Amino acid sequence: MEYSRWEPCYCRILAYFGFDRGADEEAARLLALLMTRDNLLSLVTLTDGNEVTVCGNAPCLEKELGKIRGVVFAADAAADVLEDNGIRPDAIFTDLDGATDRFLEMNREGTIIVIHAHGDNIPLLKYWVPQFTGPVVATTQASPLPHVHNFGGFTDGDRAVFAADELGASSITLAGFDLDDEDVDPLKRGKLHIAKKLLAMIGHSP
Repeated sequence: MEYSRWEPCYCRILAYFGFDRGADEEAARLLALLMTRDNLLSLVTLTDGNEVTVCGNAPCLEKELGKIRGVVFAADAAADVLEDNGIRPDAIFTDLDGATDRFLEMNREGTIIVIHAHGDNIPLLKYWVPQFTGPVVATTQASPLPHVHNFGGFTDGDRAVFAADELGASSITLAGFDLDDEDVDPLKRGKLHIAKKLLAMIGHSP
């Protein structure tokens, strides 16, 4: 998605949650400094013209593993659920709040880690980014920078869908998404509400 189209969505998200755009931009600049390589081409090659299944981390994921086909994108801790069931994701989209040493292991084995910078995860960026030795791609929800990309999207799950759409997936299947879950805290409920609206924009509602 062109940033000129995404930016109005981003501004509405900032206003809805009261987030600090300056903090998002600071985190993106930090991530740009921490990145020693940009494996965007690997992510494009993985995605372009291929079926992609994006796996969210809702409790229903384990019941929906049968839907998975083609290239597998995992939203943060959904990667652990997949690996527990014998599926190593091809890419993990994460703001690092669910990162574990297993992410490092999967990355060493070739899983692309798509690391997202926002105003609340600067300490996590400093801790985790230097530890990844395999392929990595950096993203932001603010203005893109050299080697820090913005495909659109807000939460780990919908960002993965936006990336698959932007990078030319032939089809996108969603598994492990429950955007109407009421059994979550108010902040999470708001994020699910935004994710549902964003996915509808690009025709990929669960």
